[in-house]
Amino acid sequence: MRTYRSVFKLRLLLGMQYRAAALAGVATQFFWGFMLIMIYRAFYLHASGQPPMSLEELASYIWLQQAFLALVALWFRDNELFTLITTGNIAYELCRPADLYGFWYAKLLGMRLSAAILRCIPILLVAAFLPAPYRIQLPPDASAFVLFAAALLLGLLLVVAISMFLYISVFVTMSPTGSMIVFGLIGEFLAGLTIPVPYMPSWLQQIVYALPFRWTADFPFRVYSGNIPHDEALIGLAVQVVWLLSLTLLGRWLLGRTMRKVVVQGG
Repeated sequence: MRTYRSVFKLRLLLGMQYRAAALAGVATQFFWGFMLIMIYRAFYLHASGQPPMSLEELASYIWLQQAFLALVALWFRDNELFTLITTGNIAYELCRPADLYGFWYAKLLGMRLSAAILRCIPILLVAAFLPAPYRIQLPPDASAFVLFAAALLLGLLLVVAISMFLYISVFVTMSPTGSMIVFGLIGEFLAGLTIPVPYMPSWLQQIVYALPFRWTADFPFRVYSGNIPHDEALIGLAVQVVWLLSLTLLGRWLLGRTMRKVVVQGG
């Protein structure tokens, strides 16, 4: 564990150096946040029925999505790992006296967390002082905030476990771009990052509920606003843990099986 903690810490400190990129990301995410809220507000003004979420809950959902995008987006990637796999330099990784799955997991975790720390604070601070209905709301009570923090942390661990399958797939496809397109588009939609899950047709929601993606983003963001009640949130936390353990074990087994068949380019 000392090795993995060191990798996590080094990657976290390295990621914190890219402040200019973080500021550019903050500006971009403010633009997308305002645009999405204005689009939904236009729909709400002309809605004939009762929406599944209030406009205030939706605004909080969108700002949380923009603030913690680096934590939950599957397209957020480590190009260095792609280069190691496609160039054959993965051979150097295999020489390390550490488990490859755990080593990469700690590295990806530190990368995502550092990017989120730099971006989330300015976005949340500014969004808290915006006029209604663009303002991010506080959680309904302290319990909702605690549940949200736990759900977001488990969601981060879960999205890293899911993203490991992306890097494993590159061993087979040798095409990082192709794998990114497939994982990014499908994962972003099923996680509720394109549209929140409650706005999807009922038949599609049943499919989304059976997959792990929504537990990375849609679930914690709706827990924050109180759209998901406390008792249901506690059950959801248990489901997150089950998915995390299952995908971690499956990913570790699949990576080990893949590495036994890998052929390093050039010899």
